[in-house]
Amino acid sequence: MLNRIRALFNETDTGDADHETLQAAAAALLVEAARTDDTISAPERNRIIDVTRRHFKLTQEEAQELLSAAVFDTEGASPYHRYVTVINDRCPPDKRLWIIEMLWEVAYADGTLNDLEANLLRRIGGLLHVSEVERGEARKRVLERLGLPEDTGL
Repeated sequence: MLNRIRALFNETDTGDADHETLQAAAAALLVEAARTDDTISAPERNRIIDVTRRHFKLTQEEAQELLSAAVFDTEGASPYHRYVTVINDRCPPDKRLWIIEMLWEVAYADGTLNDLEANLLRRIGGLLHVSEVERGEARKRVLERLGLPEDTGL
């Protein structure tokens, strides 16, 4: 798994390596979203494992390794811009909404949305060139999936 993180910026990656690089970048952004309040809570960790397992079809162990590698790689200054660049470079614009939905799920892992999480999702969404309308629709789908009322947060 650490090789996935190390290969994140290897421009010669193709095929499976590209998929693993997208996984690593996505996991790092999910960790950044969870860490907006300077800590990653147990519900946020569990949600990251759940959404990566579901979206990337990983085993529990693979998802845990991906999370651990992302936590390690994102220690220190917020490096999310480089992960956004990886996603922009390797994922067509009309295929980027998946990461926004995953980020919303992590942001709502504790049942609430704080201002820092909302701000981060707006910034990342803009950097990924996902419209406000698409981000709002993704948020509504996540709230429905999680069984949370539509007026939760924001």
